[in-house]
Amino acid sequence: MLHGHLIVAHMLDGSVLKGTSLDVDAKKPSCHLRPRDSEPIEIALSDTKALFFVKTETGSPEYNETKAPSPGDARLVGAKRMRARFADGEEIVGLTNRFPPITPYFYMLPIDPVSNNIRILVNKAAVMEMEEVTA
Repeated sequence: MLHGHLIVAHMLDGSVLKGTSLDVDAKKPSCHLRPRDSEPIEIALSDTKALFFVKTETGSPEYNETKAPSPGDARLVGAKRMRARFADGEEIVGLTNRFPPITPYFYMLPIDPVSNNIRILVNKAAVMEMEEVTA
């Protein structure tokens, strides 16, 4: 049985690691990831593009996430909407507490409330372009 947060780590080198973690902290330089049936490994946050806290390891590949807010979504209250574009072309639209982020690593909530992602820890150094979304 898995314990901790289910994490999908997208690394700067393009690799993807999956497992659980109990010690992810945006203020610490690294965390540990325990792949299924394996010993924990240490991951430097500076080597990540983003850590995705997910509901399931596989998600729904056929599901196309919306990039627009859902009317009445309580998570919108007080949140800033932002778009982050990574060097590999991936784009995430989500909610954050502050824009622009002032810390090297910051959390976003997916804009889509039914996303497989619960929250995302983004490495600001991996973001090529970010903008606040106002409309």
